[in-house]
Amino acid sequence: QVQLVESGGGLVQPGGSLRLSCAFSGSLFRFYDMGWYRQAAGKERELVAAIASGGTTNYADSVKGRFTISRDNAENTVYLQMNSLKPEDTAVYFCNARIYKAVYWGQGTQVTVST
Repeated sequence: QVQLVESGGGLVQPGGSLRLSCAFSGSLFRFYDMGWYRQAAGKERELVAAIASGGTTNYADSVKGRFTISRDNAENTVYLQMNSLKPEDTAVYFCNARIYKAVYWGQGTQVTVST
């Protein structure tokens, strides 16, 4: 069974940076497509960034040029480097893992961008 555990969230001032980590427990991590989603209060969950098993990445337009997703297949971990954070980036960030029809979610980590 796959388990995902996010870490690295917190309170940061506008313009600051955070790095989120998602630790994957299970086997065959390298074959999974991984993603980061976020859900702000009162809004639907949205895709922030994704990285395929082969390394191809894609980003939401709102974070392009500011966020970077990466993966370390040796450590079974996916990262989200977030720079130039804005108040509108405030949300709970969730890690997602997909392979064939199986989809797994982490419990989420809160990111708050505020003065």
